[in-house]
Amino acid sequence: MYEVFEQLLQKNGVTPYKVAKEAGVTQTALSNWKSGRSTPTTKTLQKIADYFGVTIDFLMTGKNTNEKTSELTPRDEKDIEKILEHTKEQLLSQEGLMFDGDPASPEAVDSILAAMQIGMEMAKKKNKEKYTPKKYKKD
Repeated sequence: MYEVFEQLLQKNGVTPYKVAKEAGVTQTALSNWKSGRSTPTTKTLQKIADYFGVTIDFLMTGKNTNEKTSELTPRDEKDIEKILEHTKEQLLSQEGLMFDGDPASPEAVDSILAAMQIGMEMAKKKNKEKYTPKKYKKD
């Protein structure tokens, strides 16, 4: 846990003393934390996190658990719905779609479409993350 704090110190070019003074935390709390004698209180962690502009979770784990993920727009949802509807019509009209020698039931077709929908939503979100220019991304 203290390793993340040290990384933030290096990244921001500050000393533990400066953080303690400016964040309103005692140097003893930081010293005990470094030596492993104790863990700072939630209040102390919040002060340190606020100082660096990170979450307590990030301070504790080094991972940003609150990263924003790309969301689907109503247009994306409409596009997916159109594709799924067209695919459903094709699957129901074909006589060649079989499972174990029996024609696919409407329930089987619905299962296929549900899986396709999940895959399409994930692909759209991943593509938004990958191909959206930084100037349009929300912070």
